Amino acid sequence: MEVVEPVCLPRLPRVVLCGGTHGNELSGVYLIRDLLKEVQQKEMEDDGLMSVLMVLSNPWAIQQCRRYVDTDLNRCFSHATLSGPVSDTAPYEIIWARELNAMLGPKGSPGAVDLVCDLHNTTANMGLCFIAYSDNDWICLHIFKHLQRQMPEMPMRFIHFDVSKKESYSLDSVGKHGFALEIGPQPHGVVRSNIYTAMKVGVQHILDWIRHFNSGAVSEGGYVDVFTMVKNIDYPRDSQTHNITAAIHPHLQDRDFCLLHPEDPLFRTFSGEDLTYKGNEPLYPFFINECSYYEKGIALSLARKKRVMIPPIRARTEEKQASERPCASEED
Repeated sequence: MEVVEPVCLPRLPRVVLCGGTHGNELSGVYLIRDLLKEVQQKEMEDDGLMSVLMVLSNPWAIQQCRRYVDTDLNRCFSHATLSGPVSDTAPYEIIWARELNAMLGPKGSPGAVDLVCDLHNTTANMGLCFIAYSDNDWICLHIFKHLQRQMPEMPMRFIHFDVSKKESYSLDSVGKHGFALEIGPQPHGVVRSNIYTAMKVGVQHILDWIRHFNSGAVSEGGYVDVFTMVKNIDYPRDSQTHNITAAIHPHLQDRDFCLLHPEDPLFRTFSGEDLTYKGNEPLYPFFINECSYYEKGIALSLARKKRVMIPPIRARTEEKQASERPCASEED
């Protein structure tokens, strides 16, 4: 059996946990508040392996328990938005995104933090999901694989938003590595104990893995199923008023990541007519009937599933660099 040398990657000394990027997604808000209280009470410091910064990302929206004040903060982190001209009447979130970028980035620079985990809730029945912009970021994929192993009772998926033809625009893209941790179902503006607990346990496992990685230990490779987003589908709408004319079909509601085949029920109109999926291939639906996506014209998203092989990895340290060949280089 061929022995695969671990891929050497830089350590992750600076980690950021963000909650409240959307101010009405309350699991992350309350978790960050609780973690900040723990830090103050225990006077916790950098343990030598990493420092963790906790950020309440959109304080005004959190105060008002709204998704955003002027515009969606999680769409404000493209280079164009972060570097373009800003007027005195610019939306609050665009101005605040620049503040966050200065604190955590700048995006794409050597000085950016090593990893950003942005905590979100969804009203859709999606379980625990990683949402990332790459399907070959070994750090994010290894963290996800670790959570699958540590939380086998929790439905868990890795969602890949392919931005090969455009730039990522979310808060987690400011870090050298980053992902959104999305857990549901939970209505916006409330907190459910089971969802909050799953997020808290997941975050602890994430931090444990990062400490393990930073210590120089090898993380074994393996396989991860990745759902790559293909397209969004909007609700049927009235051609004149643009109001929606149908809701998600009862047979599809709450069946996120259950394969949707051509001619399967998709919508039921308000007059009682069933509309079917007219795609050419079976795909996996997710964010089904997400509350906050009504304004974005998204009834659900569709993805293809593929299996990705991830190599064993190890943190690059001075001691390992001095030895003959402790692990493969990133370029090998």
